[in-house]
Amino acid sequence: MDGQDKTIRVLDIYMRLCEGHIINKAEESQRFGVSERSIQRDIKDIRTFLEKKRDLECSDVRDIDQEQMGYFMTGLENTMMTNSEVLAVSKILLESRAFTRDEISGILDKMVSGCVPKNHMKLVADLISNEKFHYVEIHHKSYIKDKLWEIGSEIRQCNVLEIVYQKQAMDEKPVVRMIQPLALLFSEYYFYLNAYIVEPDGNGEYVQKYDYPAVFRVDRIITYKNLGRKFKIPYSSRFEEGEFRKRIQFMYMGRLVRLQFKYTGRSLASVLERLPTAKVVSEDEEGWTIEAEVYGRGVLMWLLTQGSMVEVLRPEKMRAEMKRMLVEMLAKYE
Repeated sequence: MDGQDKTIRVLDIYMRLCEGHIINKAEESQRFGVSERSIQRDIKDIRTFLEKKRDLECSDVRDIDQEQMGYFMTGLENTMMTNSEVLAVSKILLESRAFTRDEISGILDKMVSGCVPKNHMKLVADLISNEKFHYVEIHHKSYIKDKLWEIGSEIRQCNVLEIVYQKQAMDEKPVVRMIQPLALLFSEYYFYLNAYIVEPDGNGEYVQKYDYPAVFRVDRIITYKNLGRKFKIPYSSRFEEGEFRKRIQFMYMGRLVRLQFKYTGRSLASVLERLPTAKVVSEDEEGWTIEAEVYGRGVLMWLLTQGSMVEVLRPEKMRAEMKRMLVEMLAKYE
């Protein structure tokens, strides 16, 4: 047997050890047509390789151990997801309803086969099989996985894009927008693209139309193309997804405002969790006065769910908007 055959044999054994298989010397010697001593040397080579990796990477704790049935790899729990982790992530993906039925089935199958030890695969697969079967797609049924990656690449390369976008009212004609793509986010069943809308300035450059970003639902982006122009945003003005997410509700955009409202309900914690920028500025026997930085009108939709437990205090424009919405709602019941 030449060196190439031995290399293929050792790699094959190593891969199956990484997958959680037990390697039996007698079975492997028959499989490859070599002596058991050769298989023993292969195992020794793999042990030496893992030992050198442990010296270089303290986080890699894998080793080869032996039991009656054969050799197996230890330390895999540090490189693979646990059963509980896979089950938890699977439940979150299923609950999100972010993908088509075919997409979610493929993602879960790959996650189980690639992240779960072989001896636990059937158990984990069985635990999520019922929810996979009853999975309900979002109505758009748009395949988005490749679109996410491609748009993510455009963001990374700071390319100005032209998109054809279908607005929420499906009877409206699609619109064309030129944008500086900033970030991809997920919220309330959908993936969104944050981007500055831009327009030509007459000198071959594109300038921002507004001083705050717009939000586009990815599944409604019909087509997009690279305009062959780059954009640059100063580091001090860079878009930070984490900070943005703290200030947005239901992906309704608008200017950044400082909202103040009175809360008289029982669960202050639920308010502070829903609005990560919220701070209690005062407290009395009726309840708490809370301030929060938020983008746009989306927060009003959430405040409406709190009924009489909230009162918008300022800014005056948002208080008036809240009052207008409540009057319109009441009129429907008169």
